[in-house]
Amino acid sequence: MNDEAALRDKLRKIEALFAGAATAGEKAAAGAAAERIRARLREEEKREKSVEVRFSVADPWARQMFIALCRRYGLRPYRYPRMRRQSVIVRAPETFLSTVLWPEFQEINAALGDYLAQVTDKVIREAVYKDAVDADEVPEQARTGR
Repeated sequence: MNDEAALRDKLRKIEALFAGAATAGEKAAAGAAAERIRARLREEEKREKSVEVRFSVADPWARQMFIALCRRYGLRPYRYPRMRRQSVIVRAPETFLSTVLWPEFQEINAALGDYLAQVTDKVIREAVYKDAVDADEVPEQARTGR
């Protein structure tokens, strides 16, 4: 399995976890997991009033993932005029946002960050220089008055 396929598999497993998949068969059905999460959102909307919550996601790739995840579950991410681009507002039941959407996003974002770090390291080692480790740390020199 290549790195990208492994990432896709991991993302499906994360979604299945937050969908509350109980059996191995349920865990394998990614589309069913998304539908179970949408059903959970509808149930929360019956029990709890939707609130407007502002999320701050500075990294553009992470923000793109967060917006896509919101849309996947039928939520409409938005921002008001003059808001910073890193701000994303979502209206939904607070319980859903805090127990499903945000934790799932954090798991997905961590998996995506790991994948991107691996790809970056590989490209640097193969196309730029074989040693992709961080810069050496050296003791500071005595500072002069200049």
